[in-house]
Amino acid sequence: MASKKILPLAAMEKVMKASGADRVSEEAKVALKEVLEDIGGEIAERAVTLAMHSGRKTVKSADIKLAAK
Repeated sequence: MASKKILPLAAMEKVMKASGADRVSEEAKVALKEVLEDIGGEIAERAVTLAMHSGRKTVKSADIKLAAK
């Protein structure tokens, strides 16, 4: 299964190691990448909608924070 190249797998390993993992399998990196990209995509879509509703083309950090709630 080919995955989109939005988030690098190396970053997934760093996140898991920062959370206490000693070793991380390739499958775990891919799984975390897919989950984070799905969640991030949903938040981004809601943030864009919020910005547009406010009459802006620019998505601001407040839009992201509100969309993530």
